[in-house]
Amino acid sequence: MVRKSHFDPQRVREEIAIAAARMIAEDGLDYSTAKRKAARQVVGEARVGGEWLPDNDQIEEEIREYQAIFQSDSQPAVLRRMREVALDWMQRLAMFNPYLTGAVLNGTAGEHSDIHLQCFCDNPKEVAIYLLNANVQYDVSETRHFAGRGYVETLSFLNRPTRAEEPVGIHIALYDANDLRGAVRADGRGKLARANTAAVRALLEGPETPPPVGIAG
Repeated sequence: MVRKSHFDPQRVREEIAIAAARMIAEDGLDYSTAKRKAARQVVGEARVGGEWLPDNDQIEEEIREYQAIFQSDSQPAVLRRMREVALDWMQRLAMFNPYLTGAVLNGTAGEHSDIHLQCFCDNPKEVAIYLLNANVQYDVSETRHFAGRGYVETLSFLNRPTRAEEPVGIHIALYDANDLRGAVRADGRGKLARANTAAVRALLEGPETPPPVGIAG
């Protein structure tokens, strides 16, 4: 454990959050990996307990600040393009109740980010059938259930909007229709983790800002 006599917990958390945010924004690392790497960078090989680590919200705020300072000339355009691709796929998948989540929703997506969708339907296998009929080649993996109830099947593929653009990774987590009620509930701070098609369309029609509280609709 890190000795409290040698480190100030608040300062350690801040430094780890700043370092992790830079890794996520520049290298596309996921939060967990970036947090571990940043912790080693800040405190060396000393073991760091959970109370010394920043939560994801703190890291997200540091990502926003980093992007505002170092990527303000490119990140907004990247974000908009990814939201447009997400909306296009949500419209295609309309019969499966698609919701957008992750960095493309919260506004911190960069050039290394992927699009994360969640579909809620009576027979999740129908999403796979739809993709096969559309000649979309996908890989199958698992994603942890948003409520921590095991894992759900996830279909992943690359989408290239035009030949001139780089392909975008899309991941579709498949949920039962009964999971939707819990998915659209706000957390203790009134924050929603996913947005439906109408809400994503509103983001594109409005100013380039993070989604406000309650936007999921």
